[in-house]
Amino acid sequence: MCLTFMLRLFPTITPKIIKVESRQFPVTIHFEKRTPENYLIAAYKKVCKIHENLPSGAILVFVSGQLEVKQLINQLKSRYPLEKGQKRVKKEEKKVEETTQLGDLDEVGVADCELLDDDEELMDEKVDIAAKLGDPKLGVEPLYCLPLYSLLTSRKQQRIFDPVPEGCRLCIIATNVAETSLTIPNVRYVVDTGKEKRRMHDPITGVSQFKVMDIAKASAEQRSGRAGRVSSGHAYRLFSSAVFEDFDSFAMPEILNKPVDQLVLHMKSMNIVKVGNFPFPTPPDMDQLEIAEKRLLKLGALKVGITVQSKRKEARITPLGKTLSHFPLSPKYAKMLAMSKQSDLLPYAIAIVSMLSVREPLKPIHSIKGRDDEETHNLMLDVLKRRRKWSGTGQCRSLGDLAVLFKAIRTVEGVDQSSCENLGLRHKAIMEVRQMQKQLATLIAQAMNNPEANYAVIKSEPSEAQFKMLRQIAVASLSDQIARRVDPNETDGQVPKGAYQCQNLTDYVFIDATSVLFKSEPDYILYQDIVQVNDKKCMQNVSIVEAEWLPRLAEGYCHFAPVDDKVDPIFDEISGTLVQSVRTTFGDREWPLGKIDRPLPNNIRLYRYFAQYFLEGKVFPSLAKNVSIMLATPSVVTKTWAKLQDRSEKLVNALIERDVRSRDELLDAWKEHNEYLLSEYLAWLPQSVHDRIQLEWPPCDIAQ
Repeated sequence: MCLTFMLRLFPTITPKIIKVESRQFPVTIHFEKRTPENYLIAAYKKVCKIHENLPSGAILVFVSGQLEVKQLINQLKSRYPLEKGQKRVKKEEKKVEETTQLGDLDEVGVADCELLDDDEELMDEKVDIAAKLGDPKLGVEPLYCLPLYSLLTSRKQQRIFDPVPEGCRLCIIATNVAETSLTIPNVRYVVDTGKEKRRMHDPITGVSQFKVMDIAKASAEQRSGRAGRVSSGHAYRLFSSAVFEDFDSFAMPEILNKPVDQLVLHMKSMNIVKVGNFPFPTPPDMDQLEIAEKRLLKLGALKVGITVQSKRKEARITPLGKTLSHFPLSPKYAKMLAMSKQSDLLPYAIAIVSMLSVREPLKPIHSIKGRDDEETHNLMLDVLKRRRKWSGTGQCRSLGDLAVLFKAIRTVEGVDQSSCENLGLRHKAIMEVRQMQKQLATLIAQAMNNPEANYAVIKSEPSEAQFKMLRQIAVASLSDQIARRVDPNETDGQVPKGAYQCQNLTDYVFIDATSVLFKSEPDYILYQDIVQVNDKKCMQNVSIVEAEWLPRLAEGYCHFAPVDDKVDPIFDEISGTLVQSVRTTFGDREWPLGKIDRPLPNNIRLYRYFAQYFLEGKVFPSLAKNVSIMLATPSVVTKTWAKLQDRSEKLVNALIERDVRSRDELLDAWKEHNEYLLSEYLAWLPQSVHDRIQLEWPPCDIAQ
């Protein structure tokens, strides 16, 4: 690991320098006179020239992505095949070839899907280049090609350290994982394309896009240094020195290219209220911090309050936010765990959150390869059928891709590679999921003061009701990631088939073709993330959302029309509160949700109507029999001239004094004082029934 001391951060400190002597041989840097248009073709030509003209020594080639690794390996293997007489080599090569076909691309992700069309053109171009180069020189030794990238399984990565077959030169085609993560032995020649693939996250829209970009100067130096570990070496940079000078000095810090919600929440938990004023070594964009704070407010992790000293509004952490900050997760996923604990769904939620937190636990369909087209087709078909079966029916089906993730980790009993391969899972990712399950279960057990408990153990399949609760938990936690199917009748222009709209994008988005809900096209869905694939923005890990859930589960993103004072509210017997139907929309796009019953605002009108419905027996039906003998109609309580009646004012004032606005609050008041409201109620009735009312008071069995 290399550390760089930044004088900007420590202007008054002179650090002590500890120099550890190590053996480093000189490396000669070679630039191109002109930067080639196609760096893959240039890399192929450079490897051929090195192999045919320069002394022995391993070759390390840096390309941007996994499909480029495959392309280059295939081209080099076709030009420098292993000799038929080398039986051991041939056997090894056959294993490598099969692994390349079936294994190396197992970890190809959606990022590489963008390059599929271009790949075919590049392959054709390379065939032409191979023809122009002519046949390889007589007597040139075979080239033993191996792939290397981060998602490759540990077993396959280990092959680069195994002995090279006799009479062969080792050539490793790698991504930027070989810059610092591994020290490869016997490398004498480095071919650097100067490219890498980065996942770029747009903090405003939330869209992730994989881009092939120029590396930083520091990365170029790291790559060159790979050639000087065992002897003097050469680094061939496939770009000009002028282009190199335009490279950034260092790679973009991760804090600038990922959501900062978790960072903001952790700092709030440390009582750092003004996160934007913190002296970050690399400060995040202020807009990112502001957007993250708004999301946390709507998530319930923060709450705006007025400080005593400055009398200014500040967003401070809530008890829920403190709970969420203990998890090494995005606050959204942490809320899923917190809510699942209340519903006794922790093992299921831990499994789903762990699968969502690990990169691509399911093999992408397009990465599944067989020995020929027919076998490839059959393998893909088997995986699709299995995932559709995992999606189940009923509430499980509505959980969509989240149900598939859950069933996948539940189905694979062990973490051996063969089990994962047969089920269409990435072995390395499943191992990470298992580790995360254990970590989260341990954290929860410690928080619950029950260290012996194992909350990761799934004892049985969720019921229909539990699947429904898991769906609702997902909606409450991922409320900002909800999309609505575009109705062609609502727009003037032409709408593509399967188009959706989300809140932060003007462009249409689409359900990923590998989703089990791809053909369903429900009206509302939630998604884990949006990835740019070619010219489409695709939603991944999709689940169905019921529109009627949004006002209750995603209240922070809903807009409710003001209550109309000219319309009488109604008493909701289920909640025991006064409600009124108002027009409701969702998000900044104002998707209509119809009329929703909403609680009345806390003002004098609320207390007056609660008093009226109490007198009418709507709050407690046992009082309804007394309405016909009352000295005045209960509705007079809500009249503008109600203040003129002493009995009306006394009843309303008694409610205000104890802040009683609902049935539950009234029951609590009676538990403390069982004669509460008795005298105020008797004032509405003739003297002849007072004894009976006193014997029956309070008018409910619960309070007694």
